Amino acid sequence: MKPRTTPSSKPNVLSISIVVYRPDSQQLNSTLAGLSAACHAVYAKRPGQPIALSLIDNGGLPEGLECLEELRASGVTCTVITGQGNVGYGRGHNLAIQRSTSRYHLILNPDIDLAPDSLQQALDFLEAQPEVGLLTPWIGDEFGSQQFLCRRYPTLLDLFIRGFLPCKLQRLFSRRLVRYEMRDVINEIDVVWDPPIVSGCFMLFRTSVLKQLAGFDARYFLYFEDYDLSLRAHDFTRVVYVPSVRVLHHGGGAARKGVAHIRMFISSAYKFFNRFGWKWL
Repeated sequence: MKPRTTPSSKPNVLSISIVVYRPDSQQLNSTLAGLSAACHAVYAKRPGQPIALSLIDNGGLPEGLECLEELRASGVTCTVITGQGNVGYGRGHNLAIQRSTSRYHLILNPDIDLAPDSLQQALDFLEAQPEVGLLTPWIGDEFGSQQFLCRRYPTLLDLFIRGFLPCKLQRLFSRRLVRYEMRDVINEIDVVWDPPIVSGCFMLFRTSVLKQLAGFDARYFLYFEDYDLSLRAHDFTRVVYVPSVRVLHHGGGAARKGVAHIRMFISSAYKFFNRFGWKWL
């Protein structure tokens, strides 16, 4: 691995890791631009408390990302971790988590656009609620509609319906999906304590908790590593959904990404249920 970094002498209030593999340059620049604006808001309220970004290149990272240079210019310590090959999503993040000495660590997808006040709102909440070790935000799609990515423990049927059935057929199982996706309690207003599973596209941890968990389980190459980490987090800390923290998510499901992703999804689902228990219907 060959980290390329801009050094900082002060301890970081926040570290961020983003894993990329052949990313869409336009979307990645959009994510970095939103991150830059969110970091500026943090600096405005917490001057002198550095932020560090680790960009883990699992392959195909474009050269000369303008927004990465803008982040560096604004004072964010930026490290590109490269040379390890495509080690998977969780193991990629673990490379940054192992190095982190910050107070808080954000696991972030390269297809997330952050609201300008998102990081400031999130840090304010964590500092006011010391019992919380993992925060998940309100997540919208590119049209601004809410994505319900907090989950109750899944059954195999839930996963099949949500991941592989077309929308018209999903409506036949709407009551199941409402329960699985926690639509009965998740909304745009209310803080929800201890959702069982939260999305890996934005997971803001106290770094001390993340270290206790030893990061992601490296047995998952892609998919279900966030389910695994969420469930294990409840053994150490409280988890909270905070809708005042807002992001947009441009990701898609495994079935829409082709046969290779379906195979990885099934393989990871098998590992997940073997560890936590099989639930069929």
